[in-house]
Amino acid sequence: MQLNLTGRHVEVTDSLKDYINTKFAKLQRHYDHINNVHVILDVEKLSQKAEATIHVSGAELFASTEHQDMYAAIDSLIDKLDRQVIKHKEKLARH
Repeated sequence: MQLNLTGRHVEVTDSLKDYINTKFAKLQRHYDHINNVHVILDVEKLSQKAEATIHVSGAELFASTEHQDMYAAIDSLIDKLDRQVIKHKEKLARH
């Protein structure tokens, strides 16, 4: 899995990178056909925004969240993507 990180108005520190890598490893345990992930971290005044696009075999999944804390935004993002990945996996299993 290739992971691309982009920071808009925020410096992507090593601790943020490690945190995101750990969280996306959880996603890969649920579905191992994740090819490419692009994560964008953005700061707009008081809100921290995290969004990600995941390229999986046969689809492209996208989620976006906003929170006052960047780590909480990343957690929420992973939860949303996790639900989408599981739904995609179940859809493939039915066909």
